[in-house]
Amino acid sequence: MAAAAESGARAWLGGGSPRAGSPASSPDLDRGGRARPEPGPGPGPGAGPGSGPERAGARWPGAAALGHSFRKVMLTKPTFCHLCSDFIWGLAGFLCDACNFMSHEKCVRQVKTPCTSVAPSLVRVPVAHCFGPRGLYKRKFCAVCRRSLEAPALRCEVCELHVHPACVPFACSDCRQCHRDGHRDHDTPQHHWREGNLPSGARCEVCRKACGSSEVLSGLRCEWCGVQVHTACSSALAPECTFGQLRSLVLPPACVRLLSRSFSKTQLFRISERACPEPDAGDSEDGGDPAGPGREVPAPESNKQALRIFDGSDAVHRNRFLVVSVPRPARSEEVLEAALRAYHLTEDPRAFELQAVPWPPQAGCAGAAGKAESGRTPEEEGGRGPRAREATPEAWVIRALPRTQDVLKIYPAWLKVGVAYVSIRVTPESTARSVVQEVLPLLGRQAEGPESFQLEEVLMGSRQVQRTVLAEEESVLDRLRDIRQTSLRQMSQTRFYVAERKAVVPRVSLFVGGLPPGLSLQEYGSLLDEAVATKAELVTLSHVYSSQGAVVLEVACFAEAERLYMLVRDTAVRGRLLTALVLPDVLHTKLPPDCCPLLVFVNPKSGGLKGRDLLCSFRKLLNPHQVFELTNGGPLPGLHVFAQLPRFRVLVCGGDGTVGWVLAALEEMRHQLACPEPAVAILPLGTGNDLGRVLRWGPGYSGEDPLSVLVSVDEADAVLVDRWTILLDAHEAGGTENGVADLEPPKIVQMSNYCGIGIDAELSLDFHQAREEEPSKFTSRFHNKGVYVRVGLQRMSQARGLHKEIRLQVEQQEVELPSIEGLIFINIPSWGSGADLWGSDSDARFEKPRMDDGLLEVVGVTGVMHMGQVQGGLRSGIRIAQGAYFRVTLLKATPVQVDGEPWVQAPGHMIISAVGPKVHMLRKAKQKPKKAGTPKDARAEEGPAPEVGPKERRR
Repeated sequence: MAAAAESGARAWLGGGSPRAGSPASSPDLDRGGRARPEPGPGPGPGAGPGSGPERAGARWPGAAALGHSFRKVMLTKPTFCHLCSDFIWGLAGFLCDACNFMSHEKCVRQVKTPCTSVAPSLVRVPVAHCFGPRGLYKRKFCAVCRRSLEAPALRCEVCELHVHPACVPFACSDCRQCHRDGHRDHDTPQHHWREGNLPSGARCEVCRKACGSSEVLSGLRCEWCGVQVHTACSSALAPECTFGQLRSLVLPPACVRLLSRSFSKTQLFRISERACPEPDAGDSEDGGDPAGPGREVPAPESNKQALRIFDGSDAVHRNRFLVVSVPRPARSEEVLEAALRAYHLTEDPRAFELQAVPWPPQAGCAGAAGKAESGRTPEEEGGRGPRAREATPEAWVIRALPRTQDVLKIYPAWLKVGVAYVSIRVTPESTARSVVQEVLPLLGRQAEGPESFQLEEVLMGSRQVQRTVLAEEESVLDRLRDIRQTSLRQMSQTRFYVAERKAVVPRVSLFVGGLPPGLSLQEYGSLLDEAVATKAELVTLSHVYSSQGAVVLEVACFAEAERLYMLVRDTAVRGRLLTALVLPDVLHTKLPPDCCPLLVFVNPKSGGLKGRDLLCSFRKLLNPHQVFELTNGGPLPGLHVFAQLPRFRVLVCGGDGTVGWVLAALEEMRHQLACPEPAVAILPLGTGNDLGRVLRWGPGYSGEDPLSVLVSVDEADAVLVDRWTILLDAHEAGGTENGVADLEPPKIVQMSNYCGIGIDAELSLDFHQAREEEPSKFTSRFHNKGVYVRVGLQRMSQARGLHKEIRLQVEQQEVELPSIEGLIFINIPSWGSGADLWGSDSDARFEKPRMDDGLLEVVGVTGVMHMGQVQGGLRSGIRIAQGAYFRVTLLKATPVQVDGEPWVQAPGHMIISAVGPKVHMLRKAKQKPKKAGTPKDARAEEGPAPEVGPKERRR
């Protein structure tokens, strides 16, 4: 810093800590056990972190190697150790200045958790996070500042990372690697550890002692297999991950390929944008609120001053800063150390300086950035008096001093055992080409020419990982200077890789839905060319699903793929908005022999808000590429992704209508699937959930642990269920003015549960219309049943004499109907939320009903009162017939419902037959009594999963 600026800084700046709430805020004790530092003089001029007498670098070299800078602090409130999670007895503890890690003196030597200041340099493969909306997470702790999340915070939708919004810029890009993208891909899965926020009762896999804590961020958990350990015990486990108890359900990342250069994590995992807002839509890139000139800064204590600290020109240009509270009498060196700590920078303070920034900034941020270079002192800024300086806190920017040489870490872009990186010294003469030539012998590739390699710059942001290839003649030292000038924090998150110079063949699969059904390949091509101007030389229609109005495009250019993706989502064809999804490629040849992946479909509109919670939970327990949201393209995208897998299972989370939707899509796709008959499990989220009841999945999901649900799916037995086809051939009984009948095209629907005609369908239709008018009110299963009761009472006094309006033929024979108001065809022994409509009494005229016997039972009800008595278990329906082929003639428009989906059917014929094949469903195994001594958390079992149920369940 210039001499004048330095003298001004000594008079006005101090070595205090940043404003509370920022990532490096002053360590006042909070509920998590952090304490206020013991007062005392700071280190002298030029002293780096860890140079004081109570620093870890002097007494605990292991902690210093992990980036920690511990110092002894006085405890004023109950405090817990972050390593062993035990209470710290006494009045003294040891606190890291950068990350707030608190420890016993005896535990400091055993610390293995890296400080947040060096954690980015230890990430094996940088993968960005996908943060959802802000929410309240009780008894959770921030992974950056280690403080409790008492205010609305952010959570990654793919892993268990929790952070304060202000801590987002300092979070590591260490999310789970869920697919191969051409960068450091490997076939052997490794444990992916996440610290803290373990469930209550968590036990260490090594020592079997409690490893979780509700007071501090403590313990480790693998986000793939779920094994939980103490930090000190983690080294006793092998680095390879077996995916734990869900190994047969998880789609291994090595089996998924997705080139993702142009798309965000939200787009790759098909996460709706309303669940993950963009950073500028509520969360700035820096995680905090915009810091404009009129923003109020909390008034500091009387003996302190609040300073605005920027970390580079980009922060000054965007006017984003951290507020640091410092004592008034302090040295500039102490203030510089405090500023570096605020941005989690552990480099030698002697390599930096503070330069004044005019405040408030004048119009045009560029001018403010330019004036920041002047290094003017507070006294020289406009001749303001002391009162003016006290009213307006000063603003400073951290600048790196010019360097004639630098030490650069170079990482190999390929996985090399035993070598994480190599360090080289760069000078003004060092170019990208010379760096590659120097590094190759150090990495064991000296036999290969440097022309086959290139130097890549990788910015490991918490929200996005950006890769840039440096020109061969570009000066590396100048590049480092430019990065530091832009943002010192960005410099700490930047890596350089030596990568093979190989041509990457772009190949992006885009699913486009919402098109008109029934067109040919050429017609779809012309339609898309007209709507979004596809480029024939770059875009190919690889798959056409004509009956569902969808196509899959293979795009051979990343820029063209991104353009089409954004354009398709904003395009409507024939009044219908199109859907665009990025789909991965599943490498079925790499699937382990004992793996039968689970394809998960979730209807977020079912079960109130439970559907969205299950989406997030299943993405974290499984691979996000195997979890699909049905409101975003329907079942077709998931079935297309899994089409080449020789075996897989399906889990449908929704009501009976959702299950029927997925089963219908499976029927249409069965000839294009390598596994034509996958077994289907149900997580009931609807109101009736009759099929889920029959298959023992319960009357409805009520918040059970999603892990236990997946374990039950893995242990379930396969059963067969009849699938029925209903042909609706509607036409008007009378003619028009010209005497010609108005004919409607025949329609085919599929049925698994039941088909109702008359009063049963009329009540379903009333309920459906009420839900369409006010969908926000239908978020509770109890409320939904209350609406059913209300519409039933309204229809109680009405009678239409259904037996006079329809004709029934069973196996080509006319059947005389009794006096009824509703006619119901049932395939399963559950109707109307679990009622047994057929009854349990034996009858010599009929066979005992089964859901796989190829027969339907026909039952009549006399009205709403009769239906209520059936649901109350007081009586059963009127048994009419049993058979495999039915023909119903409707003499007038009549309400009809199939598996809970109602409509008004025009006069005509309904033909019901078992034309389609039986479907394979998964029935939940009967619960076995738990053995004494069985640990509660059995997910991390390392032994092979036992075979449960018949082999057919893995189809």
